Amino acid sequence: MYIGIDLGGTGIKVGLVDENHQIIHRANAPTLAHRHYSEIIKDMAELAKKVVREAGYDIEKDIKYIGIGSPGTCDSKNGVVIYANNLNFDNVPLRAEMQNYINLPVYIGNDANVAALGEFKVLDEDISEMVAITLGTGVGGGVIINKKIYEGFNGEAAELGHMQVQMIDGESCTCGRTGCWEAYASITALVRDTKRAIEAHPECEMAKDVAAHDVRINGKTSFMWAKKGDPVAQKVVDNYINSIAQGIASVINIFQPQVLVIGGAISKEGDYLLNPIKEIVNKTTYSRTDKVTDIRIAKLGNDAGIIGAALLGEQVIF
Repeated sequence: MYIGIDLGGTGIKVGLVDENHQIIHRANAPTLAHRHYSEIIKDMAELAKKVVREAGYDIEKDIKYIGIGSPGTCDSKNGVVIYANNLNFDNVPLRAEMQNYINLPVYIGNDANVAALGEFKVLDEDISEMVAITLGTGVGGGVIINKKIYEGFNGEAAELGHMQVQMIDGESCTCGRTGCWEAYASITALVRDTKRAIEAHPECEMAKDVAAHDVRINGKTSFMWAKKGDPVAQKVVDNYINSIAQGIASVINIFQPQVLVIGGAISKEGDYLLNPIKEIVNKTTYSRTDKVTDIRIAKLGNDAGIIGAALLGEQVIF
């Protein structure tokens, strides 16, 4: 069995994962990212001990290793988080610190890459190349080539959300550039565009409902009202889906993976999201053969990070 840790800016999620890639026990705690890294890592270690103990196992006898998915740039070879801005991590020796508390091998990787690995391992067929896209606060990406995570020479590959899709007068991105895919395809962008539409069209049903009930606008708002027939909401959704699809088409043109999976909370929209994306992508990708990328909704949801982390020691990152 393995311990998988999904370290995020908001929360720490820890799971005990068996050889069939099933989480058999879990625990979580707030990250409290303002703290020194040593305190955060101590909490991670305590949670790891807790899930093993509560499941009735011995951490030194029954657990093979610990895997950790962390935001930011990771030196997976040396077990160091080089930089993670949402955790204030700067050259943090994550592996060495964890081993101060638990005497087990520790593997680390970027959280998006780790989630991609989790999704890859639960595919029903023998696939060698896969790309995973996560639509959340930002746009995360993970690339699997020859059944291995692709990190690039410096651990910073597959930052797919920061490819530029709008060259002139693009939306501002958190990375400091403008026109990044993340600035159009993230949930943050969807919320921004929903607010803009409501401000521009206070007469629409969506705007009236938000004003009447003081509703908090989130990633579901436009989708909910589009399904109810509000044309303003439908335009927001159409533009959002087009932004996702155009980025995916570029990703496919670059990597030509056998499978591309879409994760993140918005993926719960299922076919309402997936079918129009497929239609646009099929019209805009470069390939002229009968072999096309199979675009799917990710299977693991919020568990991808835990399961992927728990599998880090089974594969070689290149």
